[in-house]
Amino acid sequence: MKKTKIDHYTDKEALDFHSHKKPGKIEISSSKNMTTKRDLALAYSPGVAAPVRAISENPEAAFDYTSKGNLVAVISNGSAILGMGNLGALASKPVMEGKAVLFKRFADIDSIDLEIDSSDPDEIINSIKNFAPTFGGINLEDIAAPDCFIIEQKLKEILDIPVFHDDQHGTAIITTAALINALDISKKKIDKIKVVVNGAGASAMACTNLFKKSGVPQKNITMIDRTGVIYRGRENLNQWKSSHAIETSDRNLDDAIENADVFLGLSAKGALTKAMVKKMAKNPIIFACANPDPEITPEEIEEVRNDAIIATGRSDYPNQVNNLIGFPYIFRGALDVRSKTINEEMKVAAAHAIADLAKQDVPDEVVAAMGGERPHYGKEYIIPSTFDPRLISVIPAAVAKAAIDTGVARIKIDNFETYKDQLKQRLDPTVTIMQGINTYIKRKPKKVVFADGEDENTLKAAIAFKNSKLGTPILVGKESLINDQIKKIGYNDNFDIEIVNSKDKIKREKYVKYLFKKLQREKGMLEWDCDRLIRNDRVIWASCMVACGDADAMVTGNTRRYSSSLEKIVKVVDSRPGEIMFGLNLVVNRGKTIFICDTSVIEYPDAKQLAEMAKSAARVVRLFGFDPKVAFLSHSTFGEPATDRTKRLSDAVEILKKSAVDFKFDGEMQPDVALEEMYKELYPFSKIVGNSNVLIMPSQHSAAISYKMIKSMSRAKVIGPLLIGLGLPIEIAPLRSSTSEILNLASIASYSADVIDYKN
Repeated sequence: MKKTKIDHYTDKEALDFHSHKKPGKIEISSSKNMTTKRDLALAYSPGVAAPVRAISENPEAAFDYTSKGNLVAVISNGSAILGMGNLGALASKPVMEGKAVLFKRFADIDSIDLEIDSSDPDEIINSIKNFAPTFGGINLEDIAAPDCFIIEQKLKEILDIPVFHDDQHGTAIITTAALINALDISKKKIDKIKVVVNGAGASAMACTNLFKKSGVPQKNITMIDRTGVIYRGRENLNQWKSSHAIETSDRNLDDAIENADVFLGLSAKGALTKAMVKKMAKNPIIFACANPDPEITPEEIEEVRNDAIIATGRSDYPNQVNNLIGFPYIFRGALDVRSKTINEEMKVAAAHAIADLAKQDVPDEVVAAMGGERPHYGKEYIIPSTFDPRLISVIPAAVAKAAIDTGVARIKIDNFETYKDQLKQRLDPTVTIMQGINTYIKRKPKKVVFADGEDENTLKAAIAFKNSKLGTPILVGKESLINDQIKKIGYNDNFDIEIVNSKDKIKREKYVKYLFKKLQREKGMLEWDCDRLIRNDRVIWASCMVACGDADAMVTGNTRRYSSSLEKIVKVVDSRPGEIMFGLNLVVNRGKTIFICDTSVIEYPDAKQLAEMAKSAARVVRLFGFDPKVAFLSHSTFGEPATDRTKRLSDAVEILKKSAVDFKFDGEMQPDVALEEMYKELYPFSKIVGNSNVLIMPSQHSAAISYKMIKSMSRAKVIGPLLIGLGLPIEIAPLRSSTSEILNLASIASYSADVIDYKN
């Protein structure tokens, strides 16, 4: 069973992350334009009076005229924060903000965190009851048992919106999905199995309840708390534990595990021993879900059994029981039909949807999103990956349908296929793309040289690259300066990243020899000129490292202008055979992904260069999992108006027509014609009008201006510019790039080193 180490970050890095720019992780932004006096009048007084009257006459209209229908409150009193215990309401705020971010990231649900400073269940219930009309759903989080049971049950009785304690039900839904498939693989029937649940907290009880709802007889489930087996007649059991008591002579885990088919651990590290695993039935199912360390490791299980199906709560083993597979999508489906609750039928529907998804063949676009890995249903793949982009369309649809079928939905969905397509558009493609790339390069780690090692953001990116197990970073710079920066970031002197510079005489002599051989005739340079370049320029040095095989890939920039970095790199590296160099930016805004070129290299390309850009861009776009549809952009559309400047573009189209390329293209056209569907009926002869995703700009000026305006004036996400056509995997970060932007480029360079043949 494959395992990698968990990522590690210093406290200072975490604190810097949470305090950088604007403190915290969430903000409020307007969904309407607020630019004119008329806009303000419509948004507030007097225009706001119309929806006020409509809602007063019909409360259901709040879903139509306010954000209620897509707004979830994430609520805690801080009595059970992660694994840290009762640290108070205010201390829970970073966690609740994080939960709000996950709602937005995975399901496009707006969320606000609310921390209630009280340990009185009645007071918490009353508080939530009074502000609940604001929200479409309530997510309870990190509230200790048994208060969480009392609070959730009472709120479900008095509120007409979904109330969901994720610590309980999220874990239960994912675990039930895993159980369904594990039983299928091991050829066991759910009504015949013997289950042992080690732990009696909120999640353990919710899992047990859902197991029973799914068909496991109560008498077949043994629950164990810190005292031992919960059996009938045991004294001092509360009402929740009493509901799980059974007639049994077993008194501890060692007794109960004899011939058990299923072990579910929601307890503590080391609770299950190898000796106990030996006593389990044939083809045992072991879900060791204690965090951060499971009740028993998969390696320990495999030392004594080779027939076990294993799941844990950790991302570094197969079959991770992760609530992220559940709660965002469950709320998405519930909100979309304006459900009054999340009932047991909706939970069971979610569990079966998750289980069914793992059984399906994984399509190519999902393989790309998961880093080129095609998992197959079996012992090590019983639940889908959190990276699987199909989750957003499959789970909400199942939950919504169950809500409609059980009569708790306020509205119906007429066409579920259309609904699924709409759900897919909510996913952020940049995240899916980078997840796929990072998953891929983790399996084939490369050495990536970070040329600007003394720069703080570059250094942080290199540290993140190492800690995330994406590959091996190499820093170029002075050791003393880099070590000072490392201490500033919060690491100690023993931090282990290779630092290189021109003091390394062996490498220096090798690079001088390489560079002199390349430049002596082309540039008329002498050997000492090359030595001076190698000694004095870290970009030249780093480029030589890749060219001479001492590193697989490289990232630079951030401390100088793009053109300055490129000028140095091309002294060392030629263009890829048969290609020209250009810059390509990936831009995502409101769910739409486009690629813009040339943003950084050729100032005013001719028709042949434009055609070559289109060919190379199409090749790269396919590497990211997209079907290229290339539009040549201009101020005119199909020759109207025709000018000397548009002829280059129409000539490029003609060149491609004669080249018999394997992608769709057209032009010249204006950007709105390329991107907006309403123009399809005006130009029915074109296959790319309204759905283009590769935009070839007429010049570097227009390309750079366009993507930088989009990035600066909208919430668009930008990756790049990617340097296309260079003969080695080297990327240049724009001046003053963030740590994340540099990290993304390092990952892409590493990915390119493996998937691109730079010799042909």
